[in-house]
Amino acid sequence: MDKRQAYNDGNVKIYSVGNIAPPGDMPKEGLIHKLDLHYDMRTVGINRYWAAKQSQIEIGQVLRTPRISYVTTQDVAVPNDGNQYKIVQIQYPEDVMPKSMDLSLERIDAEYEIAGS
Repeated sequence: MDKRQAYNDGNVKIYSVGNIAPPGDMPKEGLIHKLDLHYDMRTVGINRYWAAKQSQIEIGQVLRTPRISYVTTQDVAVPNDGNQYKIVQIQYPEDVMPKSMDLSLERIDAEYEIAGS
């Protein structure tokens, strides 16, 4: 039987990375807002942590959100803590309803400028 998933821990903003310079200006890479999702904070499991560490990836957070097909590992997530995180892995758990996805996040050292801010 599927378990009912709640997303009560916060709101995460998902951004794509693209050119945010005004037309005619030198191109400038920054964040372009894609969508907002509610999330449930998940535990960074020991297996996930060490598997990522072997690839020189430091998983800082795992968020469970509603499943959205156009969220990719090319996107950047900004949860309630206000920090920017690269989405390094997306997993689709089968045993929860509604359909969900787990976003494994790695903190970005040099943060992007956000378009319109």
